[in-house]
Amino acid sequence: MTVADYLRKEFAYNAWANGAVLAAIRASSGENSRSLQLMSHILAAERVWLERLRQVPQSVPVWPEPDLKRCEADAADLQQRWHGYLDLATAGDLWQTISYKNTKGEAWTSAILDVLTHVVMHSAYHRGQIASHMRAIGQTPAYTDFIHAVRQGQVE
Repeated sequence: MTVADYLRKEFAYNAWANGAVLAAIRASSGENSRSLQLMSHILAAERVWLERLRQVPQSVPVWPEPDLKRCEADAADLQQRWHGYLDLATAGDLWQTISYKNTKGEAWTSAILDVLTHVVMHSAYHRGQIASHMRAIGQTPAYTDFIHAVRQGQVE
C-alpha cells in the first residue's frame, strides 16, 4: 500500500466516522447542543484546511453556529471535495509545503502530508469529546474507533 492509498483510507474512515457521529446526534433528538457545536467545528475546520491547501480564502468561521442539517450537507460535500483533493495531491509530492495564516493571523508553512494527518487527528480528537459528552448526559455515542471501522469493512 502506498502513502497515497493510506491517506485515502484515512479520509474514508474520517468521512464514515463523521457520518456515524451525525447519525448519533440526530438520534438524540437534538438534546446535545455541545455535541452539535463540536461537530460543526470539525466540519468547518476540515473546510478551512482544505481551503488552505487549495490556497483559497477562508469561507467559514472555525466555530460556526451549530446546525444539524448544515452539518449533514457539509459532511457529504467535504467527503467529495477531500476525495478530489487527495487524487490531485497524492499524484505529486506530499512533502511539498503550503504557506497560510491561521485564525489568529499568524503566518505558517506546513508540509501537505502533515496538514492531511492533522485534519484526520483533529476530527478524531473532537469526535472523542462528542462521545464523552454524549455518555455524560446519558446518550449513546457512535462507536467510531478506526480499527472497528476496518474490522467491519467500513473502510478498505
